[in-house]
Amino acid sequence: MKDAPKALAGARTSTETAGGYVGDENTRLDAEGHELTRVVLRVPADKYDEVLADLEGAGRLVERSAKAEDVTDQVVDVESRIRTQRASVARIRELTDRATRLGDVVTLEGELSTCQADLESLLARQASLKDRTSLATITLALSETQVEQGTKDDDPGFLDALADGWDAFVTMLRWLAVAIGAALPFAAVAALLALLRLKALHPGLSRRTRPAPASPPLPAPRSSSAGTTGPDPAGGPEGGP
Repeated sequence: MKDAPKALAGARTSTETAGGYVGDENTRLDAEGHELTRVVLRVPADKYDEVLADLEGAGRLVERSAKAEDVTDQVVDVESRIRTQRASVARIRELTDRATRLGDVVTLEGELSTCQADLESLLARQASLKDRTSLATITLALSETQVEQGTKDDDPGFLDALADGWDAFVTMLRWLAVAIGAALPFAAVAALLALLRLKALHPGLSRRTRPAPASPPLPAPRSSSAGTTGPDPAGGPEGGP
């Protein structure tokens, strides 16, 4: 809200008009100088909804919670103990009035003081329970918030869009690299299985055809000497004419 003190004054007015009162109050400033106030309001139970409606109109409602507690058993127990304690006090007083010896009087007065202290404690407890059953508690927290007015400079520009696009691109590359890294082991295993399958189906493809060794060259024919006779090409006898 814009004005916490004004809202707090309105809460006090609504509470007092309903017949309640303001309990604990704590006000402080935060680091930015905004006022933060926490106040406890006690209003009659039958006026609870009316006061709460007035408080909601003081500003924007951030959080609301309600809690009801049944204290009927506690009230009955305290009332019974009060009756018993009052009877004890009356009996001790009667005994004190009858006592004649000093020792008895001192003892009875000590017991009477103890019983009266216990009775006063029970009466205070009874008053507290009565207050809790007849009054409702509202804890109100008020906070000032700075109103921010938007300007044209707050609109995203080209550089902002470019930065956002670059961030999205880098994120995409990062995820793509992760996906590729995760798929590499599976791709390697798949390639190895495919190679083994290919060798099993076509074993001759893995052998390379080696060329036949070249035959050694034939020796050159030897030339005939002048004194050597050989067969007559015409088929004639060797020797003279």
